[in-house]
Amino acid sequence: MTLPAGRLVWIGGLVLLACYAALWAAVPTGPEWPDVLFALPFVGVIGAIIANTSGTGGGVVFVPVFNALSDLGVMQIDPLRVTGVSMMIQAFGMTMGALRWTDRLLHQPAPVHHEAAVRPRDYWLLVVLVLALSLPAMLAVQRLAVFDPQMVLLGYKGFSIVLGLALIAATWTINRDLPERGRLAPIDLAVLLIIAVPGGAITALFSVGIGELVAFYLFLRHYPVLLCVGTACVISSVSMIAGSVWHVHQGTLIWEVALLAIPGAVLGGFLARPIAIRLGARRLKTLGGAWILLSACYLLWLNWR
Repeated sequence: MTLPAGRLVWIGGLVLLACYAALWAAVPTGPEWPDVLFALPFVGVIGAIIANTSGTGGGVVFVPVFNALSDLGVMQIDPLRVTGVSMMIQAFGMTMGALRWTDRLLHQPAPVHHEAAVRPRDYWLLVVLVLALSLPAMLAVQRLAVFDPQMVLLGYKGFSIVLGLALIAATWTINRDLPERGRLAPIDLAVLLIIAVPGGAITALFSVGIGELVAFYLFLRHYPVLLCVGTACVISSVSMIAGSVWHVHQGTLIWEVALLAIPGAVLGGFLARPIAIRLGARRLKTLGGAWILLSACYLLWLNWR
């Protein structure tokens, strides 16, 4: 039986609340928190809205913010801890976004002009197959990585710049007046499976990667927003939860930062879907492409500074 509209979100939200309460009770925190950290709930809201409207993952916001905290001397956060705390925050925020988009999948309105409905079979097939390849790659890199993450960052963000420009160009040219694709083509599923392994490896290093690649490839191929963003959010949610486990075991999480940012991330994840729907597919793709382009340039500037 199909759950009533919104029921999945409320059930999942209660589970997230219980998990958050358990973290507060169980994890150690420092004796004093710098005053600036109390702005983190706002950062969590903004990061999760951006992440869950575009499917890119909150790391594109959290990584620059935490690097800035380190540069300003507020907290000494090395790159591994930046990735760990970003993963934990996203484990909550992306999960709320995934619940909202999946609830939309179960209760889709009738498509209007040039829009297409999303088949649940396509939605779940894409999620399961991509995770089957990206998760092992991510977990293996967490444990075995020996290559230079700075060089990976340069290559990844260089690719993101190309992808963002291509998405904006395609949205306003070849895809401008075409109807959305109603069925997931085998060739596109094959490309996504090829992307899955490097996407998982990149996610292990930077807490962002696989969701961004899935969402923007599907956007570029002109699939419905629900398929593009919804599947990316689900894939990112599962990836962040799995990736956080390793950081907890390694003791690389800064719990003060995570505990303050998580409530905002959950709120942002809840608000993101209606914002994305109100924006509409064309504006969402344009803003998403622009965000990826600008965030990639910013991270490259941080690296070269």
